[in-house]
Amino acid sequence: MSWPEVVLILLAGTAAGTINTIVGSGTLVTFPMLLAFGYPAVVANVSNTLGLVAGGVTGTWGYRKELRGSGDLLRRLAPMSFVGAVIGALLLIVLPASAFDAIVPVLIGIGILLVVLGPWLQRRAAAAHHDAGDQVPLWRRVALPVGILLAGVYGGYFGAAQGVLLMGIMSVLLTDPLQRINGIKNVLGTVVNAVAALTFVVVATDKIDWAVAGLIALGALVGGVIGARLGRRLPPWVLRCFIVVVGVAAIVNLVLG
Repeated sequence: MSWPEVVLILLAGTAAGTINTIVGSGTLVTFPMLLAFGYPAVVANVSNTLGLVAGGVTGTWGYRKELRGSGDLLRRLAPMSFVGAVIGALLLIVLPASAFDAIVPVLIGIGILLVVLGPWLQRRAAAAHHDAGDQVPLWRRVALPVGILLAGVYGGYFGAAQGVLLMGIMSVLLTDPLQRINGIKNVLGTVVNAVAALTFVVVATDKIDWAVAGLIALGALVGGVIGARLGRRLPPWVLRCFIVVVGVAAIVNLVLG
């Protein structure tokens, strides 16, 4: 690994940790870069998942004030993220690499779509919060854990835009303020990444590039702190535009590479 490659992976990890904390979709920064450097898709995904756990930890810590009073909700939702992450990680290992190469462009496309729809989801969330009463409809109580489980499967298999997906699900199904939902998103996303990472360590050690994972972890550790401090000070559209450009480049690279 050359020094320019080391620096770029480190910077990508920092950017991903920052974006994951603020918006989600940091994988759309690190994953395409690893592909561009020639790492196989599965190795890039597994190593990236391990590395981004560090950013989730610091990002969650940065949102600790917003998370006050969310203990009961997290105790109900975290097990769903746990189970979903294990399923997703095992699917990544069980399915052949050719299947991953075919599925990833679709997943990135879904991630880009979720990023683009972010403002609309937030407007829907604001309307839902305004109209909601004290009673939570039964369909929401059922749909919420199911949605979190499916998001965990998605995150365990391929984490790009997992945060945006979680924000969309919870914005529609919860009445909490958006800042608290973002904090909950950081916790659940970290659970998914950590469980998937542990699963990979146990059953797919040969798919891990420890140098890459370590560099991303160092960068993401700092990025989580930066993201928590910036919060919503940065215009979300700037980050969304950047993620869309990188995601499209990744799809082109996978399809034509």
